[in-house]
Amino acid sequence: MRVTSSSRFRVFSDEQWARVEPLLPSNAGRRGHPFGDNRRVVEAIAYRYRTGIPWRDLPREQFGPWQTVWKRHRRYAADGTWDRVLARLLAEADAAGQVDWTVSVDATIARAHQHATNTPRPDQDTGAGSNHRNLPLEECEPAGHGVGRSRGGLTTKIHAAVDGHGRPLAVVITGGHRNDGALLAAVLADIRVPRLTAGRPRTRPDAVVADKAYSARAYRRALHARGIKAVIPEKSDSIAARRRRGSRGGRPPGLDVAAYRGRNVVERHFALTKQWRGLATRYDKLAVTYRAAVVLAACITWSRI
Repeated sequence: MRVTSSSRFRVFSDEQWARVEPLLPSNAGRRGHPFGDNRRVVEAIAYRYRTGIPWRDLPREQFGPWQTVWKRHRRYAADGTWDRVLARLLAEADAAGQVDWTVSVDATIARAHQHATNTPRPDQDTGAGSNHRNLPLEECEPAGHGVGRSRGGLTTKIHAAVDGHGRPLAVVITGGHRNDGALLAAVLADIRVPRLTAGRPRTRPDAVVADKAYSARAYRRALHARGIKAVIPEKSDSIAARRRRGSRGGRPPGLDVAAYRGRNVVERHFALTKQWRGLATRYDKLAVTYRAAVVLAACITWSRI
């Protein structure tokens, strides 16, 4: 099938856009013209992250002035627009029984380009970038802008939780040196699926599937305290230490082998995410704008449901 020039620049089908557009804010009641070009601007944001090109190189004939696109992206990142869109799409999917609450958790590294690293930052960034609660930009931007030094150089780490089908539920941005397990609580805290009817948002998975980086006893206890089943294998050194202690070492933690075989869904999610070149390599100076693009990609995934 021949692809037209216009469709080459689009990621939203008409059906997807019909679901997303009513959830986007307008500037009605504010100074200036109302937003009349939402689709063109949002498609431009997605195109920039799909291709990894500089903002200034956006095709003007397709998307208009690049400054308009950048300002809208910065605004949507600062006010949590994409988190609200994702929350609504998740609520609709959950109401239809399409969310598998056996959740897989993992993290992936993204190399930080030199354009993303020329900002002041501490040597060890301990922050986690999030704006799903519509906080001011200065409050949701982590110290060090989510860039840390790991063995791969200056990197950013995307911590994600996906449902049993590999569709994203939560995302947290940190420096690349941060330990995966230490961010487990922050990732689970980012899961917040509202109800379409009355009731509290759902925040607790049925089970958490994760690799050995999350196998510490403290993480298992935290999951148990919330009534969440832990499907996490034990590290070999932990097994050896427990056996050396004999009967004092306690019982080994159980592992649902059948459920653990499904952990690869989070790896497949990262593989799809990194098909967007602007996410595989981080070019953004601010962690909040980079995270907003990751959440936008998640919105596109759920709008297909």
